[in-house]
Amino acid sequence: MQTSDRPSTTPVAQTRSASVHRVTGETDVYVSINLDGQGHCEAKTGVPFLDHMLHQISSHGLVDLEVKATGDIEIDDHHTNEDVGITLGQALGKALSDRKGIVRFGHFIAPLDESLVQVSLDFSGRPHLSYGLEIPTQRVGTYDTQLVREFFVALVNHSQMTLHIRQLDGINSHHIIEATFKAFARALRMAVEIDPRRAGHIPSSKGIL
Repeated sequence: MQTSDRPSTTPVAQTRSASVHRVTGETDVYVSINLDGQGHCEAKTGVPFLDHMLHQISSHGLVDLEVKATGDIEIDDHHTNEDVGITLGQALGKALSDRKGIVRFGHFIAPLDESLVQVSLDFSGRPHLSYGLEIPTQRVGTYDTQLVREFFVALVNHSQMTLHIRQLDGINSHHIIEATFKAFARALRMAVEIDPRRAGHIPSSKGIL
């Protein structure tokens, strides 16, 4: 049996993970993400409903996620909610690096009882959010439902993605928001998957994202 000294052309699997620690005068946020995870999540932001939604991203996106945040929630949840979105976006962008080999595009329609939400996204390098939710109540528990849009604005801008969210049906605020995060998670999972036919190339005809 003969052996070859030539190096293997089989790509070595690498864990795509990153962590970001962001501190301002209003918040202290740490995020760690592993895009090739199993859906394990630890979220402690001081905003219970946000923690619940972060668990949806992790579980249905099959990313391992650790989020720890302290902020001025005695004022309201706005700064913590936004800064978690910013830091998660930064960690996501860092984990994707130059985005070689990824599928790039993702889409999913998630039902949750009477609610139905469509999410389409593109890791295009061009941040844009088209937000079409019509949430009927101002609050879910203590969480201000206006903060859903603020979270995604921050995430989009700092991960450099294009994101379209469409509400196709729904009358229950909790169901609408949770369906949104589940649809986002599944679209994210699709987009960050490695396409074996890309062979490590950037998924763009321009050669750059």
